[in-house]
Amino acid sequence: MSTDNPFTRLPEAASFTVTSTTVTEGAAWSPEQLSGLAGVPGGKDISPQLSWHGAPDGTQSYAVTVYDPDAPTGSGFWHWAVADIPATVGELPEGAGDDTGSGLPEGAFQLPNDARAARFFGAAPPPGHGPHRYFVVVHALDVASIGVPADATPAFLGFAMSGHTLGRAVLTATAENPA
Repeated sequence: MSTDNPFTRLPEAASFTVTSTTVTEGAAWSPEQLSGLAGVPGGKDISPQLSWHGAPDGTQSYAVTVYDPDAPTGSGFWHWAVADIPATVGELPEGAGDDTGSGLPEGAFQLPNDARAARFFGAAPPPGHGPHRYFVVVHALDVASIGVPADATPAFLGFAMSGHTLGRAVLTATAENPA
């Protein structure tokens, strides 16, 4: 696990607060947020519950991303990306990131993650690779729609958000799969 923060090279943005009933800052994901799809024992690929408040004035929508910068890919691994969450929304229920996005508010949509599935893909660090960090981020945006197609990558979403991000609320979870 490296100590670098993947957001330090992005334009500065105000901070606001994100909390969760299923994720504790700096703690390990529960089995619900590990990846059964990738064969992690007990993994269920259930997206975490998230609540946020204190976004900057002018926020017109939100995006949520979950990113593992420690994945052995050279580019990390995007586990979840949700775009166009209305500014009137302040939480997502646990499991909102299922195959259908059943818990997402009207207008919001999931982009394909790095496994190319438009859903939450739980943590699955390679056995013996050491601990990984998972940055769960709520991005406050100055546009009602970020304007990316539903089949865009999370990296493209990040690029589109770079000039529209007013604030970021960050929660970090961890996972490790012993050898």
